[in-house]
Amino acid sequence: MHGERKRHIGFGTETRMRRRDFITLLVGAIATSPSDSSAQETGRIYRLGVLWPFPRRTGAGSDDIPIALLEGLGRYGFIEGQNLTVDYRAWAPHLDLVSEYAAELVKVRADVIAAGGDAAIRAAQQATQTIPILATTDDIIGRGLVRSMARPEGNTTGVSILATELDGKRQEILTEAVSGLRRIAILADANATAVVQLQALQEAARARNIEVSIHRIARGEEIPAVIDMAKASGATALNVLASPMLDTNRRIIMERVAALRLPAIYQWPEAAEEGGFAAYGPRFTQIIRDVAARQLGRLLRGTKVADIPIEQPTKFEMVINLKTAKSLGVEIPDTLLVRADRVIE
Repeated sequence: MHGERKRHIGFGTETRMRRRDFITLLVGAIATSPSDSSAQETGRIYRLGVLWPFPRRTGAGSDDIPIALLEGLGRYGFIEGQNLTVDYRAWAPHLDLVSEYAAELVKVRADVIAAGGDAAIRAAQQATQTIPILATTDDIIGRGLVRSMARPEGNTTGVSILATELDGKRQEILTEAVSGLRRIAILADANATAVVQLQALQEAARARNIEVSIHRIARGEEIPAVIDMAKASGATALNVLASPMLDTNRRIIMERVAALRLPAIYQWPEAAEEGGFAAYGPRFTQIIRDVAARQLGRLLRGTKVADIPIEQPTKFEMVINLKTAKSLGVEIPDTLLVRADRVIE
């Protein structure tokens, strides 16, 4: 493809985890084809409640995830406007209303609720103990949202994204990408990132003789001023930690770091493709289209939550935007470029 290079060389110790497709990490997981569930009822209109952080079909790039979900559900015979009604609530712009939104989805008698992010999942769990919840978040087990991966209890199953481990890997990549780095700023969601995780990132950086300044925010409107503070602290690179709120506001982050000439690394490969300096992680649109939509299809057909194991991504992509790097005056080492899955020139 013109303007980019694609690489498929393994990155570090994670080479064995790289695959061309998403598969479950759970040994003995049951078959996932639609045939293992109850039959879809002819003439029935299914109702899906969605409690996700980002708005639906508004703003550059924000429509990719909802569209991916509908495309995935279409593979399993659920078509919005035909046999599927979608009640959508975007909670990140109004975090204080997340419990109210969850209650609304229960009130309209959603057959299944798809919830993204810890705040939304907890709100949905508090609103109902009977409606199945398909959760997508950074660490389902670690945050105490579900206790068993193989056989989820209660009414919640879904996808756990391994964000805690990947935040550290992204910091390693950033350290290698920006030569002579001596101070990194961390942009963290105060509602999503545990203190112990921040301490681990600090210790990992110090082991490389790199100082870390941590900047925690609770609301999107705080982002520009906090990034200014990060730059003023002497940081010459920014690690944007995994967070639905930060991802929803990534355009604001990109604009501010570009103005400050501050290279930043992001959670999803899509962010680097939109102009971010670099990104490392699973492809979010693929998680939603290939995994979450399949799980939702089974739940809508009546499969029990306990029979749908929680899944994790096993394919991770490193994307480097060389065009952005050049605009920031950063020369990325060839040793890193050859390991990238995609280099945008």
